[in-house]
Amino acid sequence: MFRKLFVFLLALAGAGFIAFRMVVRPWWRDWGVVPEELARHLPGDDLIPEASASDTRGIRIAAPPEAIWPWLMQMGYGRAGWYSYDAIDMAGRSSGTLDPALDALKVGDVVPTHPGGGFIVRLLEPERALVLYSDTELMQDQEAAAHAAGLDEGSANVRATGAFMEKAQPTEFSASWAFVLEPTADGGTRLIERVRTRFGESDKPWTRYTLPVMGFGVFVMVRRQLLVIKERAERGTEASPAEALAG
Repeated sequence: MFRKLFVFLLALAGAGFIAFRMVVRPWWRDWGVVPEELARHLPGDDLIPEASASDTRGIRIAAPPEAIWPWLMQMGYGRAGWYSYDAIDMAGRSSGTLDPALDALKVGDVVPTHPGGGFIVRLLEPERALVLYSDTELMQDQEAAAHAAGLDEGSANVRATGAFMEKAQPTEFSASWAFVLEPTADGGTRLIERVRTRFGESDKPWTRYTLPVMGFGVFVMVRRQLLVIKERAERGTEASPAEALAG
């Protein structure tokens, strides 16, 4: 009896693993995109030429690129936020309005994830593409500079998120994060988001298990981000009271 139970549980676990690999994982890695978009070369792909993983998500927005671009330009911790689940990545709420003072991003600027650093802007094509980048060396340099300047690590929730990311990801990594706007024939826009990552040989044996968890967590945050950008761009610059509370 126990042998049959063991075999049943083993088979159940195997079926669950296969279902995850064949159905669940492809869904969240390719959410909202069609095969043509998935295969297309996008701005920023060349930053990580041999990616260990590449996730592409997309959404159609009933607004032209020029109405969406300002929302991308003001992203970041201490700026307008990430338009996602603010309890995880913000000290307050993401902004529901556009601030022209935050539109002056340029290549080489930091889009903060916390007070001491964040992603670097590596490519910027107005109303077309914003590509952010980070890697191990950049993070270490930012941490050293923040420590020397006496900067804190942000709010408690951001510190907790950062601590998990540090434990979950391999020691050596590089990542690009692209936001691409493609106008459609009906006057709308396809907003395509792509994350490409490359991991080195890790000294953390558990990362083979934590990386899928981290990847799914990124999807949950990005899906919310895309939906909020869509809603705000389609409505205009003002967030409704209900959305401001939900953000």
